[in-house]
Amino acid sequence: MHQFLNYFFFVFHTLLILFNITGWAFKATRKWNLLTLCLTGFSWFIIGIWKGWGYCYCTDWHWDVRKELGYADQTNSYVHFLILKLTGAVLSLELVETATAGVYFASLAVSLALNIRDRRKG
Repeated sequence: MHQFLNYFFFVFHTLLILFNITGWAFKATRKWNLLTLCLTGFSWFIIGIWKGWGYCYCTDWHWDVRKELGYADQTNSYVHFLILKLTGAVLSLELVETATAGVYFASLAVSLALNIRDRRKG
């Protein structure tokens, strides 16, 4: 079961990240994209007050599964982890976290602007 959950989180969390980045580009998914971006921001910045800035339930649950499987992941950043696992590139954690935040805020700004525009058009 843990191996299934490990694969599930790889797929689900990666697709969620990609949807956060690109979901605003399609009118049919813009409202959902804004919702997932707001939930991500809530997790990072509100729940993060108590659990650590950038806290993510998906990452936390995935790390629990990977610990049960005997993996000792050395980063708290899921994007940093993905880059390492998918490309083998060892990048600075600070660089990855800065880029992740920049892409998040850019995606949120575009999603907000397009959702407001769509709402005004009726």
